[in-house]
Amino acid sequence: MKKNILIVGGNSGIGSACVDVLAKDNQIYSLTRSGNVNRPVDNVEYFTGDVCKAGLDYSFLPQELHSVIYCPGSIKLKPFTSLNSDDFEKDFKINVTGFINTVKATINTLKKSGNASVVAFSTVAVKQGMNYHSSVATAKGALEGLVRSLAAEFASAGVRFNSIAPSLVNTPLASKFTRDANKLEAISKRHPLNRIGEPHEIAHLVKFLVSDESSWMTGQVINFDGGLSSIRGMS
Repeated sequence: MKKNILIVGGNSGIGSACVDVLAKDNQIYSLTRSGNVNRPVDNVEYFTGDVCKAGLDYSFLPQELHSVIYCPGSIKLKPFTSLNSDDFEKDFKINVTGFINTVKATINTLKKSGNASVVAFSTVAVKQGMNYHSSVATAKGALEGLVRSLAAEFASAGVRFNSIAPSLVNTPLASKFTRDANKLEAISKRHPLNRIGEPHEIAHLVKFLVSDESSWMTGQVINFDGGLSSIRGMS
């Protein structure tokens, strides 16, 4: 069945890969804060708006929505002593407040589908303590708790909530870590599978989570990180 899917942050990185993978069989509404690029992709409509701000007009969405994929994120890696409260608030706003606003705006249309799926993104740094990740890990940790709470609250309404917690993925947001070959090699070697992730790999997991095949899954944080959070490679 063709589904109506809202992708927030669909013009870059993982969001863009989700658009490419899901638009083949679904109607996509891509909402980004700025820089919408009307790429020649069938079944995709593009809209501009900042979900972190209250009062955003969502009237472009259909009366029945089957899925929401919330892709915005941040990678602000600094020593804790170099961060101030504004840094924490900015990460929280992008990763949590925007998600809250999006869910509040779409929950009634999601309920109408009878089997809706909401997907958010956490980070491996919540489960695996990492240097310089205190701000983003704080925000994403809050997001994981929120996803579980919403999964419990809306299970009876047929709305599922799950989160994906990747390690570093080869996206424009991560380019400052991947454009230097030596730095990329060092980061890759930290993963048991000896490489970082690719956006299309994440997008195919998202495809499963919004499909009917995952209709018995909710309240989960899925570690998708090359084994980094779970196993140790041989040295």
